[in-house]
Amino acid sequence: MDINNLSGYRENNRIEAKKAKGGLPGSLWETYSSFANTDGGIILLGVDEKDDHSFVVSGVEDVHKLKTDFWNMVNNRQKISLNVLTNEMVHEQEVEGKSILVIRVPKVDRRQKPVYVGQDPMRGTYRRDFEGDHLCSQDEVSAMYRDASDRSLDLKVLKSMDMTVFDMDTVHKYRNRFRQFHPAHVWNDDNDEVFLRRIGAMAVCEEDMKFHPTAAGLLMFGREYDIVREFPDYFLDYQEKDNSGARWVSRITSISGDWSGNLYDFFFRVYPRITSDLPVPFIAKGMDRVDETVLHLALREVLLNICAHADHYGRQGIVIVKNVNSMTFTNPGDIRIGLKVALSGGISDPRNVTVMKMFGLVDIGERAGSGIPDFINTWKKYVEFNPEYEITHNPDRTKLTIPYTIAALQKAGPKLVDTALVENSDTKDANSDTKEASSDTRKSNFDTNIATTLTPKQQKVLEYCVEPRNSREILEHIGVSTHSKNTKKYVTDLVKLGVLKMTNPATTHAPNQRYYCQSSGGEPTSKE
Repeated sequence: MDINNLSGYRENNRIEAKKAKGGLPGSLWETYSSFANTDGGIILLGVDEKDDHSFVVSGVEDVHKLKTDFWNMVNNRQKISLNVLTNEMVHEQEVEGKSILVIRVPKVDRRQKPVYVGQDPMRGTYRRDFEGDHLCSQDEVSAMYRDASDRSLDLKVLKSMDMTVFDMDTVHKYRNRFRQFHPAHVWNDDNDEVFLRRIGAMAVCEEDMKFHPTAAGLLMFGREYDIVREFPDYFLDYQEKDNSGARWVSRITSISGDWSGNLYDFFFRVYPRITSDLPVPFIAKGMDRVDETVLHLALREVLLNICAHADHYGRQGIVIVKNVNSMTFTNPGDIRIGLKVALSGGISDPRNVTVMKMFGLVDIGERAGSGIPDFINTWKKYVEFNPEYEITHNPDRTKLTIPYTIAALQKAGPKLVDTALVENSDTKDANSDTKEASSDTRKSNFDTNIATTLTPKQQKVLEYCVEPRNSREILEHIGVSTHSKNTKKYVTDLVKLGVLKMTNPATTHAPNQRYYCQSSGGEPTSKE
């Protein structure tokens, strides 16, 4: 900010002007608190604000005394809870022949919050918004104190609970996925209780020296009616909307009672839905078909982050809304490191470190600190729309809006193919002959237009045909008629593309003909 050119600025959420004609104004400390607890800012003493929010320099009579009084007060713990300033942050300056005092208040680290006025944080903590300084609610102050801890909130041992709070179906699904990615791991031989202790879902309570669920274990594997005993405002909500004006056309909530309501099951229920409109080019990597693109991985990271970064003690819960041309992801709690730092990347500070770790053990998430900028750049590169983050308070909420159109997603298909082909060409195969053959295959596929995008229904066919199916079963599964045009589109065309194979390729129209999606080599057993 150019202090010598104040007329070019307007008061906003980072600049506050005060006349200070009679000495230090009482409202100074509210602004000091709000800047420290929000994004920092500059306080100008000896500057007046016009009706149009522009500045006019009025000056102060004795700027040295004003500065001395300020330092005396900011170091008085009866007046303000914490002095966050260094000498360089407070200085006198001549502007238009008049003296003013410039105070640059930094944003404090989460471990120093709340910075409050007076003796009572519940009545003296302020934050800054575009309307000025606002007094924080007790919920906001409580959230600051929770975030001030160096210990991850989800490590809390819940001594009033035992293993009966876990949905064992969820636990076994998690263990199956863990075994898939770590087939030789020694933990696979452990019983369920020992395994849960190893991943942080259970821990010993120092009071009774017995093992109990942790908050992370409850969130990941618990049942909703037990989760709310510890997290009263816990709520998961996924909505799909169209242009009909209905509130939603499909919805998943943690309170429905027909599923567990925990984070792990929510993730795998929602992920296929938020990615259902993404293009899926047919790309071979070695002998396998690649089912996920960089866009799938980007949305997977977004979904993980909303679970791991949410303040599950906060109000209003996790809400994901999929509209025709956008998706919004909203979670309780703001971004602990601040939006500006998060957008720069390189730092990760999740509220629920153990939840993040548990997902990581089953190959979901990297915790590299580059999630937000990587996601934004990926979406802009392929979909050509700009995602936007928004932080609001009272209650604290973080909202991500991801715009798109179906046309833009389909247009991204060829670019995803190019990326996958480049990545595959960089992969070193142990057998040079295999590498050469794979290169020829990729070139052939691309040249004959096999690397085309599949529709969501065609993708659904491939997912269904992990076992051999006849054409009638396939068409009924995706909800279309058995008309010949549908058979061509959803069966014959996929065979021509090479993504579906026939159990009886020698006799195309054999009565017992079935189709399967082969992704790993061997022939399946025909389903008669």
